[in-house]
Amino acid sequence: MSGAAVGVLLGAAWATGSWLVAASVLRSRRPALADRVMPYLQDLPQTPRMATEPQATVAPAAVGWAIFGPSVRRLAGGLERVLGGSASVRRRLERLGSPMTTEQFRVSQLQWGLVAFTALAALGLLLTLHSAVAPLPMLTACAVAFAVGVLCRDQALTSAVRRREERMLAEFPAVADLLALSVAAGEGPLSALERVATVSHGELTHDVRLLLGQVRTGTPVHRALDALAVRTGVPAVARFAEGLAVAIERGTPLVDVLHAQAADVREAGRRALLEAGARKEVAMMIPVVFLILPITVIFAFFPGVIGLDLTSP
Repeated sequence: MSGAAVGVLLGAAWATGSWLVAASVLRSRRPALADRVMPYLQDLPQTPRMATEPQATVAPAAVGWAIFGPSVRRLAGGLERVLGGSASVRRRLERLGSPMTTEQFRVSQLQWGLVAFTALAALGLLLTLHSAVAPLPMLTACAVAFAVGVLCRDQALTSAVRRREERMLAEFPAVADLLALSVAAGEGPLSALERVATVSHGELTHDVRLLLGQVRTGTPVHRALDALAVRTGVPAVARFAEGLAVAIERGTPLVDVLHAQAADVREAGRRALLEAGARKEVAMMIPVVFLILPITVIFAFFPGVIGLDLTSP
């Protein structure tokens, strides 16, 4: 083994030992005040911490964020000024039910773009070890990769919103029937909502719990229901919230309305399933026409062609 390799191994061993010693010293230090008091404050509401705020920890990621966090936030602000559309992003985050703010989403977009940029740059460096690579096309490709990463994060948010709304639409008939049964049994609308939120789980139930939390904090019921109708992107849920608000304000019958809405959603889901089946039926013809049919024709005509070649003079 050469002297340079021995030196590298000794340096790596010394760095690892120093890191372990420093980590053990930091773990054995006196606990912080927050760590000592927090077990006695578990039942108190906590203010949500922004992802862009530095946390009191010695983890390498937190230390790196404390160093580079302000620069990342400035870059995210520049990305916001270039892309715009903050209202659309805020609307989609509300529909997703995410606690993430617009600034945090822009930081996430920047991270996706930097990951794509770094991956392509590393690939370019590997290529330069074997052959010459023009720097200008590589820089252009890295910039395109950065833009693709940013756009992919935006598309991922849209896909997450669509999947959540599909789950809400699938859960709506069961939630509406449970609510109708509770109201028919003699409970009030709010008591029925609390019972449904207790016995069921899902995306729609999460929104119902948020609605009940707003009501408990002093928001009028009709305003909380109107906020739910505005916040959600599912028309059936918006009609449900509006109908429930009208029923609570005017005292109109609610059981028949809920059963009718559940039946409408089931019928719409059945129609969507039939339409999806029809589209898949057309898509299934692609492998039949371009794969199975040519192979069948070849198997049918190939023996004849061979026979003609054998019998021809």
